[in-house]
Amino acid sequence: MALWFEDFTPGRQFETPARTVSDADVAAFAAVSGDRNPLHLDEDYARGTAFGGRVAHGALGLAVATGLMSQTGITAGTLVALLEIDWRFKAPIRPGDTVRLRLDVAEQRPLHHPDRGLVRFAATLLNQVDEVVQEGMVTEMIKRRREE
Repeated sequence: MALWFEDFTPGRQFETPARTVSDADVAAFAAVSGDRNPLHLDEDYARGTAFGGRVAHGALGLAVATGLMSQTGITAGTLVALLEIDWRFKAPIRPGDTVRLRLDVAEQRPLHHPDRGLVRFAATLLNQVDEVVQEGMVTEMIKRRREE
């Protein structure tokens, strides 16, 4: 269901399927990123923190959000580039939480290039109880349809 720049009218909304963040995801992210903070990996340590238990890396939540966005297929073959992310971390994501992403087209702007334009999405990452855990703006460059 790849969409073109012209299809992303402001106000249009998309929602992804849900994905559960596992212990294996947290461990793999720690290995890839090099962030081995015990808050993410050591339950005994994390119980003594303000979070009261282990939490996923904030950047893992962002990575999951971009993956969910990609998995929608809405820009498969029409995405030129991810240009900007302005992101806020609102609540912890814990191993075992199930998250989904809601996307609202906030802005659509053609570029001087006749074959592409910018689309800004308001992105909201929600957990299994509809709590906003992360949110922000994602700006992508999307291909325009060719005029015949």
